[in-house]
Amino acid sequence: MATILDIAERLGISKGTVSKALNGAPDISETLRKTVLETAVEMGYTRQRRQKSAPRKLCIFVENLDYEEPHQFGYEIVIGFRQMAEPAGFDVDIVPMTEKLQRSISYDMFMLKHDYIGAFVLGFTLQDPWMQEFQTSSTPAVLYDNYIMSNPRISYVGVDNNEGMELAVSHLKSLGHKKIGYLSGALGSHIMQVRHKAFFYAMRQSGLRADSDYAGASYYVSQCLEKHLPRLLKMGMTAIICSHDLLANAAMVQCQQMGIRIPDDLSIIGFDDLPICAYTYPPMTTVRQERIEIGKCGYYALDSLMNDVSIGTLLLHAKLIVRNSTGEASGKQLSRI
Repeated sequence: MATILDIAERLGISKGTVSKALNGAPDISETLRKTVLETAVEMGYTRQRRQKSAPRKLCIFVENLDYEEPHQFGYEIVIGFRQMAEPAGFDVDIVPMTEKLQRSISYDMFMLKHDYIGAFVLGFTLQDPWMQEFQTSSTPAVLYDNYIMSNPRISYVGVDNNEGMELAVSHLKSLGHKKIGYLSGALGSHIMQVRHKAFFYAMRQSGLRADSDYAGASYYVSQCLEKHLPRLLKMGMTAIICSHDLLANAAMVQCQQMGIRIPDDLSIIGFDDLPICAYTYPPMTTVRQERIEIGKCGYYALDSLMNDVSIGTLLLHAKLIVRNSTGEASGKQLSRI
């Protein structure tokens, strides 16, 4: 495992200069500091430094996810992580992330440069540059709702989406629904792909027909409803499961504007159980993610990785919250546009 001396010998400079560069001393040029950081990451110094250094700093990278207000999805995830990390003696920084920043510096170098020894990663898409780097990175990271294979320094935490979708489908089947459709956000993220597959698996497990045209996905909520909701209604769906609550709420509103009664004519189920679900009209049946617990599990997995316990996947049980947006199948054929 590389040491400061190894880096110094590789670059032909003194140990003191390497130490200054690693610690951001003002008398070291940015060019030299960048060279030292790149060499340190290349030689695997990241892990050695983590074992010996005093800093106890963790970061939460947040992208494409609102987290600053109590009603926002990421708020409780961040709280749960901090509830575990800060009593354990860690400083936790929240770092808003962009694709531009990821392209300007590698993940390992960013972590080394800012003295972070581990990261909890929220809201990344499969197209993010660091998602490729996570396949070989040496600094521990826990990904929420994203999965990287074969890197013992990377873990995945989330809810059991297969279980959640099976709960939703089983609930609708118990109410007499046989034709169940699925509306989804764009399939450009790992979690949307997982839920999409989970819907079809749950339908097959329940003995219900589910052709590929029983589902529709689009990036924008409005686009998804405009393109796919009328088609599903024409096909005679008596219930629709949505990949997330905001989409489900928008679907309920649009159906009501079309004169379709929820749940008398059509049942709708969301996913996540955002705080708004108890106050929609009608209150929404949805699959709950225990977000405080997800945050706590994020820390648990990260702490394990930092102590060389390689956790691959950590899933929480899903829970179906039954409210008033689901009811018995009416048998009425809906075809309104």
